[in-house]
Amino acid sequence: MKSRTGFFLLAALLLFVFGVVVFEGVQLIATGKPAGIGIGVCAMVIPAIGVWFLWHTVQFGRRSEAMARELEAEGGLPVDELVRTPGGRIDRASADAVFARRQAQAEESPGDWRVWFRLAVAYADAGDTPRARKTMQHAIRLHTAS
Repeated sequence: MKSRTGFFLLAALLLFVFGVVVFEGVQLIATGKPAGIGIGVCAMVIPAIGVWFLWHTVQFGRRSEAMARELEAEGGLPVDELVRTPGGRIDRASADAVFARRQAQAEESPGDWRVWFRLAVAYADAGDTPRARKTMQHAIRLHTAS
């Protein structure tokens, strides 16, 4: 819950900053000077791109959470079977073994969003965040199509 609260506080701060940048962009455009207009337009475009990315990040999180709740209700959430060091870190060999098993399951059932969700969790456990996100996006697409 702390991470969700922190995310939304940072998102609110980001939106506030975007608002200030847009306000300043409007002020620059209002000067009527070519340099002011150019910088003002750029000041409007950059927050628009930022809002787009923020929106997609929020949607990704909401869809992932909905899928996790659905899997939990079915009793299909991945079980934490990873070996950890005394400091709490995940043992790499353990994560690799779980990953190999989940990857094989995804290859056996390429249209099942549940196995792709579990594979995404395995990627995250192995420390491969970009592939975890890409795999979760694939699971979301499969879930949406079903």
